[in-house]
Amino acid sequence: MSGLAALCFLLLQTGAFGFEVYFAGVGLPSSSFTHEDITQIAILNATVQACRTLALAEGKDFTFPPLTADSVVAACEASKSSKSFRKVIQFIQKKNRRTDYWYLLSARHHFDDERFLEGRKLITEGLSAVKASIKRENFVTAREKLGRILHTLQDFYSHSNWVEMENQLPNSNLLREGTRIGNIAAESRATCRNCDGDDCRNNILEDILQEKILISGYFALFSSSKPEGKCSHGGKWDRTRWTEPKGGINKDTIDSNHGHLHMTAANMAVAASSQLLEDIRGAAGDKAFLQLMGISKGSSKALCFVIDTTGSMSDDIDAVRKVTSSIINNKVGTEDEPSLYILVPFNDPDFGPLVKTTDPNVFKNAINSLSATGGGDFPEMSLSGLRLALTGAPPESEIFLFTDAPAKDTYLRSTVIALIERTKSVVNFMITGILGFRRRRQVSDSEQQQQQQQQSRMVVSDATLYRDLAQVSGGLAIEVTKSELPVATSIITESSTSSLVTLLQATRNPGKAENLTFSVDESVRDVTVYITGTSTTFTLTNPSGVSQESTSTTGPLITASQSVGNFKTLQLKTQTGLWEIKFVTTNPYILKVVGVSAIDFLFDFLEVSQGPLGGLDVIDNRPRAGVNGSLLVTVTGSETATVTEVFLVESSGLRQVNGSVEAQGGGNFLAQFDRIPAEEFVVLVKGQNNNGSQRVSAVSYQRQSTTSIRASTVTVSSPATTGVLEPGTPLSVSFFVTTSGAGGTFSIRATNDQNFDSSFPSSLILVTGSSANETVNITAPSNTPSGTEVTLTIEAEAPGGADTNYVVLRFTVLKPVTDFTPPVCQNVSLQSNCSDFCSSSMWELSVQVTDGDGGSGVDRVSFRQGNGTLNTSLAAGNDTITLVSYNSSCCSPDVELLVVDEVGNVATCFYSIRRIISATTQSPSSPTVIVSTTTQSPSSPTVIVSTTTQSPKLPSAAPVVSLSTTAVPSFLLCFCITIIGLNVMFEMGIN
Repeated sequence: MSGLAALCFLLLQTGAFGFEVYFAGVGLPSSSFTHEDITQIAILNATVQACRTLALAEGKDFTFPPLTADSVVAACEASKSSKSFRKVIQFIQKKNRRTDYWYLLSARHHFDDERFLEGRKLITEGLSAVKASIKRENFVTAREKLGRILHTLQDFYSHSNWVEMENQLPNSNLLREGTRIGNIAAESRATCRNCDGDDCRNNILEDILQEKILISGYFALFSSSKPEGKCSHGGKWDRTRWTEPKGGINKDTIDSNHGHLHMTAANMAVAASSQLLEDIRGAAGDKAFLQLMGISKGSSKALCFVIDTTGSMSDDIDAVRKVTSSIINNKVGTEDEPSLYILVPFNDPDFGPLVKTTDPNVFKNAINSLSATGGGDFPEMSLSGLRLALTGAPPESEIFLFTDAPAKDTYLRSTVIALIERTKSVVNFMITGILGFRRRRQVSDSEQQQQQQQQSRMVVSDATLYRDLAQVSGGLAIEVTKSELPVATSIITESSTSSLVTLLQATRNPGKAENLTFSVDESVRDVTVYITGTSTTFTLTNPSGVSQESTSTTGPLITASQSVGNFKTLQLKTQTGLWEIKFVTTNPYILKVVGVSAIDFLFDFLEVSQGPLGGLDVIDNRPRAGVNGSLLVTVTGSETATVTEVFLVESSGLRQVNGSVEAQGGGNFLAQFDRIPAEEFVVLVKGQNNNGSQRVSAVSYQRQSTTSIRASTVTVSSPATTGVLEPGTPLSVSFFVTTSGAGGTFSIRATNDQNFDSSFPSSLILVTGSSANETVNITAPSNTPSGTEVTLTIEAEAPGGADTNYVVLRFTVLKPVTDFTPPVCQNVSLQSNCSDFCSSSMWELSVQVTDGDGGSGVDRVSFRQGNGTLNTSLAAGNDTITLVSYNSSCCSPDVELLVVDEVGNVATCFYSIRRIISATTQSPSSPTVIVSTTTQSPSSPTVIVSTTTQSPKLPSAAPVVSLSTTAVPSFLLCFCITIIGLNVMFEMGIN
């Protein structure tokens, strides 16, 4: 089955795609496309193609799945990535949607007001930033920029007259600077007439359509003026629609002025989005593209170590080496293999650099190269190292920090908490020698005694800091001796898996007599209880009523137990139903109950958007305290699980708020609360699963968020007008601070993980209910490599310091890109001795690849199709020419080379050797597609030396620009949605 036919078949199996996104486009007809729907379909399409290509390269069969997140990761043999894939899709959708909130009146972000060149520049610059970020494995920043440029690209087809001109393919030149995107209407040229009442089908002037003049509607929210004779965008938000020529041409929904073309425009936007993703996939490679989408065949989690490297840490580092070796030896090649390895060393005064790799051997070598040297002052830069790990690791990572010293950089406490909350990462602190005195230099007995007394107090204080950070993140603060560390580390790291779910977590300081319960459903296995604390006593009772005391290490309920330092772990004999742990201790403790299950959940708080369009928007920081609120809950790992209850449980355990739950479809549920607790709290979700059959599970499932959440009366926000930071050029980042609490002087802090130079006001004065805005100026050094990621955290602290909030922004450092031309392949020779017995004959190909004058240079050559051997080398005496040789059995007659230059421009070059001459067909009424160019000799097999594809047919006088040399453009695989005319009904949203 051909790629095009296969994907068309795939799409036919899916019926209606997507889900109704109730917090975007409120009030729009549900039978229209949204930006979220278009984005999700394109991502699923591109992901399927990447997985299919990798499977075929490994000699495996690939069956196209239904287009759902869970089905796609299953087809990719990466079922453990279900949660992370859903999270990535939602993140990109959110950044797409935010374009309407932050840039509603920016014509270039929506291709309004005939601002075509400016809109195209946003796309091409953003595309360069995405590719540069992926190249340095900065996937979160790449996703953020990707969402924004997808919105602008999709709006082209709704807001321009591209589909009214009866174009059948997307405008591929929107992805490349230096090309013509069409004959853009002159500023003085009239484009529209009045609509005939509510009928706007014929309001575009005939000469505009006949001459293929590219236009878009004018939009204004507060003014009714527009240039004379120009089309309006139209719709209830556009005041220019009442100015002649009246009406509009947008196709945002089926009820829009040109709503009769909504489906055509939306399908075209799907194809264009797929084309953009295919370009990114070509530049990144299939494996990196899947990482961008949060998909890994092993565990979706990263293994992240933050390690103190001062002189007294040699034993600790040895323990980490042994654990690392064990993890790599036992997990590489299995479904629990980490998708990413991260290492951050720290001491005083240094921290970093961050080592990030997908190669376990590179990570092992980085660990082995660590040496414990130096010393000096007792505290170390532990929070700086942790901040670097939190910004460099994927969201929802599990991080292990090893130290025997307090933090010197305690001023970063609130920044680290903000990053923990924002990324929902779990941090475990492995603390050694917490009661001892780490001696760094020879001193007198009296001086040593004095230092011990001072440092003893300091150690206790900073151990509390580590415990607090662990509790916020849902991690553990494990305090052991250096000899006990290997055992403790092995226990906690070996149990880490991407399928680990939290059934219950509770922190009590001080401890108290309390009965805690958790439910074990039929999907859960390997239930484990972790407890940190000293002299904790409890009674454990299973669903059958059988009890066991904490003093018993074995018994009817426990298969194994271990105790080391303040850390105790119990492996339970799994039994479905309600379990109970009854504590009677007054000592502080942290309890964590986990299990292995596919069923988990994602959540985001929502608030009423402050933009003129209204609706609900995802909150990126702390929700507002003491007011009603909404929570979006998404179930992952099961397409049949439902949510029946959602609670906000105060971390003290004293109170909880129960929300009303309403199903939204697609695994999404809206929980609404009459108040958000002012105290720190966690999210607890309960629900039912029918186990893939009609039978509903007898035991409801229970899952809890790991990260603790604190509400705030302070709001910090930023439009972050650009995600790109040019080396050596200051960037001004505006931000807003609002308070619904007490007024006064608010302290401002702005920190970045790269320690780039920055300036910002130290304070702002606000009164209750007021808002103020300011800017942070940040500059990357002129020698900063393109693709470097910088995370900027802006915090506002209310008077008295009891209430804070923050905004976390990510930027890509990018040097100006001037090369937008893909490399060129030139066939040098093609030889064969192919016969009817293909397994005993071979063919060889030699190709010369260049990137042209002024090009950035060829970065890599690989093949997307082919089973032969590929070798590359630089031409002798000319390092601008790459020589490619390929040889293969005649049983594999085709090869598709993928050539990428240094800035991510992609060329695909297709070569084939066959006996049958491929036919060429062409329709004068459709864009020209040259399927193959062939040469034939009577005494030799047919040789297909190359194929080319022309770009979509542009308006008259616009030159045709070749996309690349490829047999069938990849984006056509997705554009078959239009060909089959699927009755897919979603909503595209305004602007």
